[in-house]
Amino acid sequence: MGLFDKLFPKKHEHINAEQYFKLLTGYTPVFQNWDGKIYESELVRTAIDARARHISKLSVYIEGSAQPKLQTKLRQAPNGFQTWSQFLYRLSTILDAKGTAFILPVYDRYMETCGVTTVLPSKYELVQVDGEPWLKFTFSDGRSTAEELSKVGIMTRFQYDSDLFGSTNGALSSTMKLINLQNQGIEEAVTNSASYRFMAKVNNFAKATDLTNERKRFNEENFGPDADGGGLILFPNTYSEIQQISTKPFTVDAEQMKMIQTNVFNYFGINEKVLQNSATGDELDAFFNGGIEPFAIQGSSVLSKMLFTSSERAHGSEVYLTANRLQYMTVSEKVNLAQQLGDRGMITIDEVRDLFNYPPLPNGAGNKAPIRGEYYFNGEEKQDADQTE
Repeated sequence: MGLFDKLFPKKHEHINAEQYFKLLTGYTPVFQNWDGKIYESELVRTAIDARARHISKLSVYIEGSAQPKLQTKLRQAPNGFQTWSQFLYRLSTILDAKGTAFILPVYDRYMETCGVTTVLPSKYELVQVDGEPWLKFTFSDGRSTAEELSKVGIMTRFQYDSDLFGSTNGALSSTMKLINLQNQGIEEAVTNSASYRFMAKVNNFAKATDLTNERKRFNEENFGPDADGGGLILFPNTYSEIQQISTKPFTVDAEQMKMIQTNVFNYFGINEKVLQNSATGDELDAFFNGGIEPFAIQGSSVLSKMLFTSSERAHGSEVYLTANRLQYMTVSEKVNLAQQLGDRGMITIDEVRDLFNYPPLPNGAGNKAPIRGEYYFNGEEKQDADQTE
């Protein structure tokens, strides 16, 4: 038994699909993952990783009273094989690399939902089973599973052609070709720099076979395994007009390479400072607004919709992916914020401690909000020296 058998119920492996479920756009609902393999590019992988690392720091909160058993399990981990950080990292990576990311429910032996997981199918089809839309997933090893569309979480980027799914990263293919050509040019330049070639005019040869034999002899005596020239090449007087052949492989200059990098960074909503972990303050806040928050909003909605019914959501049962945006501030900005808000009772002691990555105070002592340094807390009577007399 492997991970596939653990995650997916047997009864979902073989379904009787009546026909394809038709979409409004008229596209045949059979999709294969684009084989551009952008994740194999160092620059692209670094950009995807940078965003995924920040997204993996999102906190998962579940509110409401619906499905308490499921909530208890999800508060610990998304499933028995991943932490929430690992789940969010892979979900973000798949979304950026493929344009569409799927979240499937994990079932226990009683066929009750006990978690969620991400999948990376090689092909997915929208089929109709008993009049209802299902998604059938086929994986690289040939095995397949299926799930009701209403129970599948679908996250998308560049959603345009399809009513349900995002577009591939085909728009990046021209940039990927430039990156590949640049890498080949650099490799060729390094290879050629370690070797040299020359041409010369050879006299006193009447037949083409004589030239061939002379070339072979010269190569073996000077470059063959038995050559003993000590790095010195001597030319007989039969050679004249000797010239070195120098090759100059084309490589993209610094300005053009910068443009290629900018194309990749713009495509994934990242920048060089975030990539190198040197962004601070307003730069990180801008990255959060454009790169992290949209993922958190979409992920919260998708998880809530697949785990709770519309009635349960109407009564307040929701999943939230949140981040403490204040963590992106500099240390001096955090200190100033703590001073300005902490002495006015606007934030609690634990919230101030969280700014500096300190754990909460024990026994709930940090849930109080001091006001202007006086020795009393919100909700408590002010100590009055006159009352003790």
